[in-house]
Amino acid sequence: MSQGVVLFASTHFAIRAEKLAKEKGLAVKLIPVPRHLSSDCGVCLRFTWDQKKEIENTLNQAGLQMEGIHCLG
Repeated sequence: MSQGVVLFASTHFAIRAEKLAKEKGLAVKLIPVPRHLSSDCGVCLRFTWDQKKEIENTLNQAGLQMEGIHCLG
């Protein structure tokens, strides 16, 4: 199953996103940002790609600004 990641401007936003997603029952995990996506230090939110719309809706409703959503294949 394909995995996706959401990138954020700060670790604080990533931690908040993880909490919100888990409260909605979504299977997510914080992981280091893959180097091919960003050379910045930090964490991103990993999820299964079939949950993309739910993740996006949850974070948008909470007003969390995302830097990008990427499929890892």
